[in-house]
Amino acid sequence: MFMMHYPLTLRNMLYRNRLLFEKKEVYSRTFSKGNRYTYRDFYARVCRLANVLREMGVKRGDRVGTLAWNNHRHLELYFAVPCSGAVLHTINLRLPREHLIHVINHAEDKVLFVDEDLVPLLEPIAAEINSVKHFVVMSDAPSIAVQALSPVHSYEQLLLEADEQYDFPADIDENSPAAMCYTSATTGKPKGVVYTHRALFLHSMSECLSDSLALSERDVVSPVVPMFHVNAWGLPFSAVWMGSKLVLPGRHLDPQSLCTLFQQERVTVTAGVPSIWIGLARLLESGAVFDLSSLRAVVSGGAPLPRALVEKLISYGVPVVHAYGMTETTPLVLASVLKSYLADVPAEVKYDYAVKQGILMPGLEMKVVDENGREIKHDGKQMGELLLRGPWIAGEYFKEESSGAFADGWLHTGDVVTVDEEGYVLIVDRTKDLIKSGGEWISSVELENNIMAHPDVLEAAVIAVPNEKWQERPLACVVLKDHARGKCTARDILDFLRDRVAKWWLPDEVVFVREIPKTGTGKFSKRQLREQYQQGNLGAE
Repeated sequence: MFMMHYPLTLRNMLYRNRLLFEKKEVYSRTFSKGNRYTYRDFYARVCRLANVLREMGVKRGDRVGTLAWNNHRHLELYFAVPCSGAVLHTINLRLPREHLIHVINHAEDKVLFVDEDLVPLLEPIAAEINSVKHFVVMSDAPSIAVQALSPVHSYEQLLLEADEQYDFPADIDENSPAAMCYTSATTGKPKGVVYTHRALFLHSMSECLSDSLALSERDVVSPVVPMFHVNAWGLPFSAVWMGSKLVLPGRHLDPQSLCTLFQQERVTVTAGVPSIWIGLARLLESGAVFDLSSLRAVVSGGAPLPRALVEKLISYGVPVVHAYGMTETTPLVLASVLKSYLADVPAEVKYDYAVKQGILMPGLEMKVVDENGREIKHDGKQMGELLLRGPWIAGEYFKEESSGAFADGWLHTGDVVTVDEEGYVLIVDRTKDLIKSGGEWISSVELENNIMAHPDVLEAAVIAVPNEKWQERPLACVVLKDHARGKCTARDILDFLRDRVAKWWLPDEVVFVREIPKTGTGKFSKRQLREQYQQGNLGAE
């Protein structure tokens, strides 16, 4: 052995924060106030929480569930649970009732921590949750009054009574589970993905590389993406490790609240799904004025970002970084960071790169294959499915013996992409959302992005509908901006598209709707749109 055997665990990340950054701050918006404390306070509370878990009988490998917003208590759980040897299970609070019951029972959560305003989500299903031995309510008040959950405890009271000294075990295997999330289940039941200490350690390191998100001690990081959505894309782990100031928005995710927070705390890095940035652009477009000059990276992921939105945000001084990942990839895989020798290309070309999902993170491997399994040319034109492998890519689902998603040592993402000569990847569509018309493929994503470039359009989603002659044809579901309702017509949308896409790509029908249904992670739910179409309920505008 030429090098030391040194386990890559979250414990080592936590200890670095304690050693170097005890003066740095964590600011959290809670239910009734803002909470500001230092990393020294944070570490003391993490130790108290680890003692609470031990007193509750939580052992290594036990799952501990959280149903919570982005706040300091949730952050404390992010480290107390895995650093003591248990497994953090962050639960998507937007799941429907049956999926909520499923993921808690399937994970076999032993203790469940819940924010006080989310207790009503648990009360109706408490009798159907089999494994939970303790419920802990997280509130600003020291005492709580909850009757439907039993036994129930107050988070703050438990911490108040707990010992502040705790020795986190040094013998945790880096390949042991540290955290888990469930997919948003666009089809079937949610599937569990388990993240090891090693995967989270290496993933966090990748986020700090200069050609990635370049997180450092100098940054003020505000994850808008929920902490139940792939660990807020790993930002809480990376920020704590690097000693970045953390700014946690709680449940206040409206554009006004976010812009006020960014301005107040001088946020430098934030991240969220496109629907968040659509709302922010709409606010700025209305004439609202905020000082957002501190921002250096506004990371967008979870769904493709329309070019028109990228251009608009950049025009307001909001620096967009397009990224790509999924629950199965921990999640960061691609980031659209411009190469040095492309810095002087014309603005239009820079926009071309900005709308792409970017280049592969160091440490990962990818290939793109056609429907026959042959690798495609990197010419920016040929399309194929993106396959991935690497140290933070899942190799299986929790409690599932086999899955077609993991074949031949690769994760088959289900995302159809092109790769240009520089290696920049563009998501063209999901395999299940591509539209096969007359034997040729139509990209629903490209159609959506072009429709959303129309000045009257707020959101758009395109689905395939059956066609006797052509097999499938595109149908566009469009949400208009307030000023355009009743004025903009389907013909206006189609005329706008004529010079932007091939004639045979033009949707057969444009339907105006009040909103596009979203999944639990904020993505457009095309499954729900297809169901509404089949039921004849599409078009409520």
